[in-house]
Order: sequence, then structure tokens, then C-alpha cells
Amino acid sequence: MKKLFFFFVTGILFASTVSAQAKENALEKNKEFTGAKATLKHYHAIYQLDENNPAIINKTIRNIKNALDDPRLAGKIKIELIAYAGGTAVNLKANNYGDQLKELIERGVIVAQCHNSLVEQKISPDQVYDFVAIVPSGNGELILRQAEGWAIVKP
Repeated sequence: MKKLFFFFVTGILFASTVSAQAKENALEKNKEFTGAKATLKHYHAIYQLDENNPAIINKTIRNIKNALDDPRLAGKIKIELIAYAGGTAVNLKANNYGDQLKELIERGVIVAQCHNSLVEQKISPDQVYDFVAIVPSGNGELILRQAEGWAIVKP
């Protein structure tokens, strides 16, 4: 009985040690991960903005800049920002996003506005920054881009 108990306790201790080592190895392996590799020649992402919330608008702009600044994607990324519904606010001259949008466009980002949202909200196109593209529908833009293989990002 004592031998059986000894083997039982020894087995538990051995299993605990192996389990602890496996956990440590997993933690170390995770710590060494530096992110996915950009193995493709080109990447495409469309960011959808449908909320009139300054925190979300600023987060979206920041997320786009982060993607543009990611060294793995340098020279390989094409980005579009599509605004519709409440997100239309980002493209209105009455708001203070013009300089940020111009900076994105100068870095190669397409900044587009949904025409349907303008009609639904009774917003005249002349209230939108004159450098913003107008597309027939935001949803249509997302559908087309997804069918083309673009990643859809909703910050």
C-alpha cells in the first residue's frame, strides 16, 4: 500500500512538473511572437465609420494611421475610409476633421462618403469637404470591397 501511495504521489508530482514546464514553454513562446508576417504583395482594408461619436471617429483615424505606420505593411497597403449614417459627421465642413482627413488622403487613403446618408439626413453635398469622394451607398461599397478581398475593419 505504501508503494502504491508512493507511486501515486510521484506520478502527481511528475505530472505537475511537466504541466508547469509546458505552461512556461507556452508563455515563453507567446512572448517571442512578433506578429504575423506580411507575405503578400498587397493588402487592402476598408474602415467603416457609422457613428457620430468623436471618440470613435478619432479611434478610426488613429487605427488607419497605425496601419499606415506598420512597418510590415509599408508600401503594401491600400486603405479606404467609408463614412455613412452617423459617421457622415467626419466629412462635414462644420466639424473639425478636415486636416486629419487631408493627411490621410495625402498618405494614399481614399476617404469616401455615402450619398444615401446625405439624402436621408437632408445634408447638401456642399456641406461635405470638397476633397471627399461621394459613393452611391456605404453598404454597397463594403459589399463590393469585401467581394474584392478587402478586410473590413470596424473600429
